[in-house]
Amino acid sequence: MARDLEQVYRVACAAEPTYAETGATREGPLPAGYPLRVRRSLPVGRGPEVFGRAAAFVLDWGPQRAAGLAPHPGTPVEEGGTVLLVPRPGGLRLPGPLIPCRVVWTERGPDRAGFAYGSLPGHPECGEESFTVIRDAGGAVRVEIAVFSRAAARYTRLAGPVARAAQRLALGRYLRSIARAAREG
Repeated sequence: MARDLEQVYRVACAAEPTYAETGATREGPLPAGYPLRVRRSLPVGRGPEVFGRAAAFVLDWGPQRAAGLAPHPGTPVEEGGTVLLVPRPGGLRLPGPLIPCRVVWTERGPDRAGFAYGSLPGHPECGEESFTVIRDAGGAVRVEIAVFSRAAARYTRLAGPVARAAQRLALGRYLRSIARAAREG
């Protein structure tokens, strides 16, 4: 298993993203041609401490871990880095796809922090997803998740609307986990 994981990781490191609109989640409208195009936002609190907790959680793969995905390697988010998201609900390794992604942008500022990753060959979807923590001039902190995607694997194409509904549920789970981390630390 570990050897297979390392082999898949090496292949992913040499691959290019499977879509042309790299970085499109950063701002502005999401690209056309994707059945799932969503930008969702959730207020998570106020002040620099809340911002710091939320940003640290996002930049250390917190939303993914909370959703039962283990990042391999387990290093913090780094622009240009490659990661395999390994399904591990409840800490268990279940049969399922290793999900290869490339971090396509990062931001680490006093009022805005986050990143986006995009699909690499072997990912069940084709597209990009971003996680951004934003503190406005009045001190209010919110998290925004943007995603555009279409099915890439046969099983996700067959699942159609069910797969997109599952993605929307995951977005809500990501948002709630970031809000919890911002409040509790």
